[in-house]
Amino acid sequence: MAASSSPPPPLRSVFDAAYIRAEFAAAGISPHFIPLIWKYVLQNPRCSDLDAVPSLPAAAYALLRQKFRPTTSTLTTAAESRDRTTTKLLIRLKSGESVEAVIMRYDTRLGKYDGKPRPGGVRSTLCVSSQVGCKMGCRFCATGTMGFKSNLSSGEIVEQLVHASRYSQIRNVVFMGMGEPLNNYTALVEAIQVLTGPPFQLSPKRITVSTVGIIHSINKFNNDLPNINLAVSLHAPDQDIRCHIMPAARAFPLGKLMNALQSYQNESKQTIFIEYIMLDGVNDQEQHAHQLGKLLETFKAVVNLIPFNPISSSSNFKTSSDHNVKKFQKVLRGIYSIRTTIRQQMGQDIAGACGQLVVSLPDERPAGGATLLSDIEDIRI
Repeated sequence: MAASSSPPPPLRSVFDAAYIRAEFAAAGISPHFIPLIWKYVLQNPRCSDLDAVPSLPAAAYALLRQKFRPTTSTLTTAAESRDRTTTKLLIRLKSGESVEAVIMRYDTRLGKYDGKPRPGGVRSTLCVSSQVGCKMGCRFCATGTMGFKSNLSSGEIVEQLVHASRYSQIRNVVFMGMGEPLNNYTALVEAIQVLTGPPFQLSPKRITVSTVGIIHSINKFNNDLPNINLAVSLHAPDQDIRCHIMPAARAFPLGKLMNALQSYQNESKQTIFIEYIMLDGVNDQEQHAHQLGKLLETFKAVVNLIPFNPISSSSNFKTSSDHNVKKFQKVLRGIYSIRTTIRQQMGQDIAGACGQLVVSLPDERPAGGATLLSDIEDIRI
């Protein structure tokens, strides 16, 4: 009896950069055609036929038909917040799992810098996911309740921007969605290299990667991703509180983490963004502000205070009062001269706010226009 032939391998995304470059090289096709393919798919996000890409050599069309798809993920639903500033996308991967990405719309002219109105205009920030679920298990974060399921490929990361481009022109990208980006390091680096090249051409200064503090990856971050912003989910000024609310912090002692960040800053000269979720009675007291100020004394840092967004699976924490948040900010600014912002809450009604991303989304689609908020992500230093 003849042996049954094995099924062909699944088609890959054209945005899996390393794979498509390797296949083009093996076929003797110039890699210069690859950005043309990406540009066509970006401009035609619903396209299903790569034969429609113009001006490629015949060998490229044959290879694309045999091994690639325009995208391997599909946009399932899009839910828009009542104030029309936030759109949450549910994206289904070829594995059958789903991830979420969030578009946040701002108007930079509504903010002030050094007491003066800021120049600029309307623009959008996309919050992307790097993993399905997350193994960090932060107790205040909905994604952590999912556990870790899988890493996204670099193409699946990039495709979130392709899907989002149907709704808004994306100016900034923040890796603050589902997952710990530095635990999917190779795909993260490859995706960002695609996003900063043609046809996307995002400025490295407008891309921010957030991490709980994966020390060995921070140590190579500047070499692999120069000029990319690094944000650290610190959330506590000492190791004990940090371990209480972030169990994974046990693997990354605060002293060693701060040493790694100091080395990173000395090498990169980059400002470090410190994310700090405000939990009532846990880490939001005046003494915690002083501890944080002393911890950051030697750093060029911006602290972003984040009001806790409630998640259905956790009732252990409460949101800090506005009074405590503002007092905390006053201590950091007034005594320690640390630039400190308070993150605006966006998308709570569609569970698209910070810490709320977990796969569950009503079947809603956006209906146009947006009411614009002032800038929070694109802080100019």
